[in-house]
Amino acid sequence: MSHKTSLSTSLGFLVVAGSVWGLSEAGLGLALAACAKAVSGSIMTGVALFFIAAAWTRTKRVAGPAIVIGFALAFKLIDALLLGLPIKHGAVANPIYAFVTEGIAFMVIVPFLAEAWRSRTVGRAFLGGASALFAVNLFPFVKIATGIPACVVPGGTMPMALYYAPVAVAAAAILVPLGILAAERTAALESRLRAAARILVPAAAAALCLAAQVLLRLV
Repeated sequence: MSHKTSLSTSLGFLVVAGSVWGLSEAGLGLALAACAKAVSGSIMTGVALFFIAAAWTRTKRVAGPAIVIGFALAFKLIDALLLGLPIKHGAVANPIYAFVTEGIAFMVIVPFLAEAWRSRTVGRAFLGGASALFAVNLFPFVKIATGIPACVVPGGTMPMALYYAPVAVAAAAILVPLGILAAERTAALESRLRAAARILVPAAAAALCLAAQVLLRLV
């Protein structure tokens, strides 16, 4: 999949990917915070890059990752509403900054990786790891964008994003190849759907993800 595709033919996939990512930020993020709060953000960096890589693979356009990031941002804002948090809260504004910088990091790195390497698992793993490393180094600047400083290691001054950077790199090195593979495999499946199903399935998926997020926060 080296060629660009029309956004209209990939929009259904992007809607589903963005909705699932948005839900995972609430569900998986909650689970990770319960068992390993210090590294949860680093693991979620890998998860974010999974969806960003999948979106780019399906479209080969900046607009692909931009759309899934937009859905993730929308779900985060809805989550803030459900939790009664203002946008200028560290649990809302800083993750939003992270989504954007993760997308920027991926789109900066991917053009420098030759197509021959992007078609190999090792190259895709490198793409994931390099994107994560770039993203975590951008995160300490979050205070400039949101006014809220990055969390630091207890008893120290180093931002957690940098302290746990190896976790983010390892997670992305595993998840980015999987995201690319998922995009490639679902393209073949989607081509078999009828035109109506290509509209109804993404709409239903988005609605179900939103409903699941509301239940997750209200139950």
